Amino acid sequence: MTSIGEIGEDALIALFAPRLPDTDAEILGPGDDAAVVAVDGHLVVSSDVLVEGRHFRREWSTGADVGWRAAMQNLADIDAMGAVPTSLQITLCLPEDTDVDWVLDFADGIREACEPHGVGVVGGDLSGADQIVVSVTVLGETHGTEVVTRADAHPGMVVAVSAPLGAGAAGLAVLTAGIGAAPEAVALFKRPRPVVGAGLEAALRGAAAMMDISDGLLRDAGRIARASEVGISIDSSAVPVHPAASVAAAALGVSALDFALTGGEDHALLAVFPSASSVPPGWEAVGTVTDEFAGVRVDGAVPEALGWDHFSA
Repeated sequence: MTSIGEIGEDALIALFAPRLPDTDAEILGPGDDAAVVAVDGHLVVSSDVLVEGRHFRREWSTGADVGWRAAMQNLADIDAMGAVPTSLQITLCLPEDTDVDWVLDFADGIREACEPHGVGVVGGDLSGADQIVVSVTVLGETHGTEVVTRADAHPGMVVAVSAPLGAGAAGLAVLTAGIGAAPEAVALFKRPRPVVGAGLEAALRGAAAMMDISDGLLRDAGRIARASEVGISIDSSAVPVHPAASVAAAALGVSALDFALTGGEDHALLAVFPSASSVPPGWEAVGTVTDEFAGVRVDGAVPEALGWDHFSA
């Protein structure tokens, strides 16, 4: 094992940078004070952070797993705006005893997640820290289309999700319990697999409001309801539960539906469409928009739990 403290910052960058993906949007990439990126249409920007011990554990996830997850959750945010991701900036804070191989593995995970989508890393920063912290800023472009926000849902519209839910939360529950079950759920927690491009398709089919499900279907539906000043009624029998979540739930003796309703980290999309006929193939309608109440309800009732909260979990 060779630590990053033994080789120093410049040597680490020399090893790390060549493993990162490139993008055609790059005019000037890593190595200067700032990057220069070409944009077609409006620039769309989002940021996210992963903190060791809170969002991942090294005993559970490899460096490549953390890199994959850091990239994918940010690509999903751009997709949720109906835009196309092009590039990332990554800030990596590391203890000096971090193994060099972990950092190179992290870079490989970023590349594996990004290359199929033509997304590259155009810059970032390195810093010392007491624990690993990953901060990613993702850039996207609209190609002249209108972005889809959370704020334009109207009564009578249809609420839909882009994929089965619950696998990520189920995988985390299995890891926390230490029971060695449901390997697919565990794998999908470590490396979520959103369908990048589903958001653009939804936008082209008239999605009025949309967001990435990162904190749970109910909590995120409530955010659309609040931004749009409407109510959202969810039909629990219509919510698609990922098969891996069902396997994990059986092993844990809990409800798979609860994973789908309140579990985050799948990074599927939640969108509101003008009608059932405008919902794209592969999506599942799970509810409706109403003006009869504010916020979100499930089967007509106010839910007891909504999902992940960063400051109370």
